[in-house]
Amino acid sequence: MSRRTPHAVARFFAPRSLKYQLLSRSLLILAALLLLIGVLQYIIMKDFIIKNKADSLNTQIMAMPMDWFTKGEMDTGHPEPDNKDSDEVIADRPQRERRDSPLFYQPGLSIVFIDSDGSVTDVSKDTGASAPLLSAEEYAQISNQLQERQQINYKILDNAEGIEQLVVFRNAGPPNKAAGIIQVSTETDSLKQLLMTQLAIFTGLSVLALAAGLALYLPLLRRTLNPLSRVVLAAQQTDAGSLTKRLPASQGQEEIDRLSDAFNGMLERLDASFETERKTTEKMRRFVADASHELRTPLTSIHGFLEVLLRGAAANPDQLHRALNSMQLESKRINRLVEDLLALAKLDQAPQLQLSTARLDEMLLEMEPQLQLLAGNRKLEFEIASAISGQFHSDQIKQVLLNLFLNAVQHTDAEAGAIKLKLERRENQAIISITDNGTGIAAAHLPHLFERFYRSESSRTRKNGGAGLGLAITKSIVDAHGGTIEVISKPGEGTAFRISLPLHPQ
Repeated sequence: MSRRTPHAVARFFAPRSLKYQLLSRSLLILAALLLLIGVLQYIIMKDFIIKNKADSLNTQIMAMPMDWFTKGEMDTGHPEPDNKDSDEVIADRPQRERRDSPLFYQPGLSIVFIDSDGSVTDVSKDTGASAPLLSAEEYAQISNQLQERQQINYKILDNAEGIEQLVVFRNAGPPNKAAGIIQVSTETDSLKQLLMTQLAIFTGLSVLALAAGLALYLPLLRRTLNPLSRVVLAAQQTDAGSLTKRLPASQGQEEIDRLSDAFNGMLERLDASFETERKTTEKMRRFVADASHELRTPLTSIHGFLEVLLRGAAANPDQLHRALNSMQLESKRINRLVEDLLALAKLDQAPQLQLSTARLDEMLLEMEPQLQLLAGNRKLEFEIASAISGQFHSDQIKQVLLNLFLNAVQHTDAEAGAIKLKLERRENQAIISITDNGTGIAAAHLPHLFERFYRSESSRTRKNGGAGLGLAITKSIVDAHGGTIEVISKPGEGTAFRISLPLHPQ
């Protein structure tokens, strides 16, 4: 069995600990419930015990012979003389030798007879119990209530010595012929002692229940919070190098499962964010390296021609002319490269395009003479559907078409080459296809064609290939219009670029 270190125990019972708060609040609620039950039990038990005792006293009164309290025959069978000594005879009527005499009832029991004229006779005066007495008016009121058969449960009164007693009243005889009121009272100390005993037993059991609850609840609470502890441990162990770890999707607790799902979702988003950042950083690094390489070549060439001129070639007209022409070509290459980089930078900022209504079929027909000129002796075929209009940026769409057409011209034979440009409509999409019968592109290069500064091996030379930005610019423009571009190519058979543009983009 593992031992908990003092530090772990202190952390468990720290005021801000979830385990401590759950434990303390659960025990507090349990203690409050037990206290409420105890209070209700005290109230109910007190009323039950007193009422039960009052019923017992009433039963005892009913068991008493009424001739103890009424004028009539004595035990001898002779009629009682009606003289001035009648009150004394009534007082002595409970015979000491009779087993049902009040003298043989439990200690502390007081019996008082209140005559119809209001006189009070203490029948049990020899028991040592002092009965609480009421005023004549109160006894008269009680007598009237009993005559009218109104129920009088009991009364709690103090006697002359200030001792609290339970008092019950009953008619001495039939309601219409009662000779007076019988009052029976007993001390409530024994009832209180019984009630306090019951309350003490309940208190002891409640304390034992709390202690048992604490002993049983602690391991159960630890086991219940184990999944949460695993989440905390996983969060502590998570860093940029361990974003692929995931928590179990199902741990048996709905709230913890939701927390695990949220944590796993956060890790996935962080992982995707770091991966995107890594790819962006790698792309930026490659972009800077490629841009530097592309700029270094013409700058080096210009620098070389300047050195040649400085060494005396400027005095030779032929050498000066060739050097200046070469420097002009290289400067144009630098200018085109800088313009392409600026165009990509603008497209990367995701600007809101200024779209206007334009007809693609008319746009392609307007470009036909220019495309015929660029194609040279290559066979050029147009297949253009009519009346295809939508929201486009005309200049950028023309740039896309020129980039793809020049790419087709560059990779087809000058005499046997064939290029086909097709425009069609499919539902709410305009489809533009440019197909050639050129050298084609190997499958390994197809996923990278639209990357910046990427050139396939067949177009690495400066004669055949450019800086590798044309297709990247094309894809950025198509993406800005909400469209897609795809390429299908087989080496030796040719290449086909297909653009899908929404006629009414969101």
